[in-house]
Amino acid sequence: MKKILALLAIGMLPLTAAAHGPSPQKVEKTVVIDASPDKVWGLIKDFGGWQKWHPAIESTKLDKRKDDAGQEETTRLLTLKGGGTILENLKSIDDSSKQMKYGIIEGVLPVADYYSTISVKAVDGGKSEVKWMGRFYRVYKLNPPIPPGQDDKSALDAVNGVYDAGLANLKKVAEGK
Repeated sequence: MKKILALLAIGMLPLTAAAHGPSPQKVEKTVVIDASPDKVWGLIKDFGGWQKWHPAIESTKLDKRKDDAGQEETTRLLTLKGGGTILENLKSIDDSSKQMKYGIIEGVLPVADYYSTISVKAVDGGKSEVKWMGRFYRVYKLNPPIPPGQDDKSALDAVNGVYDAGLANLKKVAEGK
């Protein structure tokens, strides 16, 4: 009897692995910029001004209001140059550590439960290191079959594209090139 139960348990393992849903994804990018941390942080911390350095953003509309608990909540609606929008909320901004945290509420990126941190720190010779990290899931949270464009690869490709384009252009803008 024990052998039969053991065989049944082993036979069920592939089924339990497929039933867990999507795995969390993470993208982390770093760039060194030949500009002071204060200058670079000044560009990044302007939650309503990322269109000044991110090439995919056409415009930003900020909205500040009180939530049900009386806390101020800041959201931004990013209008993208290629069409579409992304609604994000500011989680925190810390000038002393030069770090901002924000999340995506809804939008055209194929991600769900997106949470991001972007930070600036001083490195050799008055330069800045910018680290941009995001954690998220694919937009389709059920088990296979997964619709095209809603899989892990699509989510990773989208976030990598946002980070790569943004950091490359942030470097150009901050360095004055």
